[in-house]
Amino acid sequence: MSAAEKNLIAAHAEVKAEIARTDAKTALLLAFVGAVLAGAWTVARDLPLNVPAHIVGGLGIALLVGAAGLLLRSVRPNLSGRHGFPLWATLTTEEITAAVDRDMATDIAGLSRLAVAKFTCLRHAVDLIRAGGLLLILAGLITAGDAL
Repeated sequence: MSAAEKNLIAAHAEVKAEIARTDAKTALLLAFVGAVLAGAWTVARDLPLNVPAHIVGGLGIALLVGAAGLLLRSVRPNLSGRHGFPLWATLTTEEITAAVDRDMATDIAGLSRLAVAKFTCLRHAVDLIRAGGLLLILAGLITAGDAL
């Protein structure tokens, strides 16, 4: 095996590992957002909220729901057949061997684009989670200030 082939195999494994890490982070953030939404609902249901707290809290909830949507988009299966399992499922054993031998660099490029798209969704979701959390904290402070 040549050095170029070894480098291609290493690059392929690295990109696949990055996709797996991004998916793991996404799963943890989805669980976190779900817990925050459930907690906010539980707290808000039992408190007498004023109009500003309703508005700010509602915006915070909307941002968290938007973040959950981005996270779900990030892990949505891509069944277009260009890369990975859907493509392999349509090929014979010989065609798979030929495709891997011929198109490793193409596969790395496609998987890299997929990884960047997932990472971008994850990054935007984190920004929305931070903003939504800040608004929920502000709504809590507004409610606490009104209660004093």
